[in-house]
Amino acid sequence: MKPVSKIDRYAIKKVRERRIALNYSQADLSYELNVNTGFVGQVESDKATTRYSLDRLNQLARILKCSIHDFLPKAPL
Repeated sequence: MKPVSKIDRYAIKKVRERRIALNYSQADLSYELNVNTGFVGQVESDKATTRYSLDRLNQLARILKCSIHDFLPKAPL
């Protein structure tokens, strides 16, 4: 699998910031996404190549009560 790109890393960081601001643990968010309890931890790890798909970002926006645009940069990276 190819390394996580700059835009993927940006989106992961923004989801993590929102998750923490709303007091969700990684396990809580994994549960809400209906995935393995370690999934969010894998995505947030700098060592893993797991990333969020656009569908998953859309799900996260619903769960975290924000816009999918909150996870994307205003200008290309």
